[in-house]
Amino acid sequence: MVERADVISQSGSASSSRAGSNQPFIVCDNLVKIYQIAELEVVALQGLDLVVQPGELMGIVGASGSGKSTLMNVLGGLDRPSAGRAWVNGKDLLKLSNTELNQYRRSEVGFVWQHGARNLIPYLNALENVKLPMTLAGKAGRTVRNHAEALLDMVGLAERMKHRLSELSGGEQQRVAIAVALANDPKLLLADEPTGELDSATALTIYEMFKKLNQELKVTTLIVSHDPNIARHVNRVVAIRDGKMATETVRAKDTRSNGLGAAEFEEEQEEIFEELTVLDSAGRLQIPKEYLEQFGIKGRARLEVTEEGILVLPATNIEHVHDAEALVTEFIEARKSRGLTGLITRWRRGESRKGKE
Repeated sequence: MVERADVISQSGSASSSRAGSNQPFIVCDNLVKIYQIAELEVVALQGLDLVVQPGELMGIVGASGSGKSTLMNVLGGLDRPSAGRAWVNGKDLLKLSNTELNQYRRSEVGFVWQHGARNLIPYLNALENVKLPMTLAGKAGRTVRNHAEALLDMVGLAERMKHRLSELSGGEQQRVAIAVALANDPKLLLADEPTGELDSATALTIYEMFKKLNQELKVTTLIVSHDPNIARHVNRVVAIRDGKMATETVRAKDTRSNGLGAAEFEEEQEEIFEELTVLDSAGRLQIPKEYLEQFGIKGRARLEVTEEGILVLPATNIEHVHDAEALVTEFIEARKSRGLTGLITRWRRGESRKGKE
């Protein structure tokens, strides 16, 4: 797998070209969520921007405390936003009444949690678990049973529908949980660490199940995960850092034929992913901490416009560079020979332009 870092605008997300509709399904605009814990305020989301198209299968990653689960709770109607905009399928979640929010959770959102205890009732069998959300929604009759049986068949458990949880494996329990989440035909499916307690082989089965259901039912699906390989199982992955969108990973076309014919190239083609840094609506971006530490960038930085893009430089370590033109020339030459890392290292040591004066 080859990775490359680039910069894109959130409004020009790579997913927009894949959508069959011009109307986004989810729009988060400067979304803020603040929790009050005793006398302490915790800002879980700090002006997050996100656009999701109808029918997308998307992964959400981030370190613990980054805000990814808070985002899921807001989109699922479990928490109200503190400020900004959270718009899902034509509904502004900030403006819904309590009754409307309850109806939204019941009819338009399906949840799959990491722990089986949150998904399923242990003393009910698989079929009874799937029927329960429909019963609570006021549905009854043979239609309920038929729909529950069809969902269990769809997740590959037609022969296990009369089994209780203690008789099902962890992977089978999660497949029942997915069927439960789909019982009321939601338009949005939210899965929070659905493979966190499963081994690699079983996790792969669950990812394949989400992919299959997404293709067949066209339900917009968001999966929160710590799995670094989730990009292989979804359309794209967004990373959240400190309550804001940081990067977006998308599949890229492998244009390297390596002398192969068209048929051979198609067979040997390797999956390539690009990790793109996301610009918010104000043009701000999050530069990874390790990059800033590597080049000693703190507090302030210099921006130089080059033919290839925008160069970010330490503000206090390039005083010996007298003009931008010389800087750009040396940058381009370094890219051709010793590389950008070597050039920045020489600047920091004062060995670059200083030695040529």
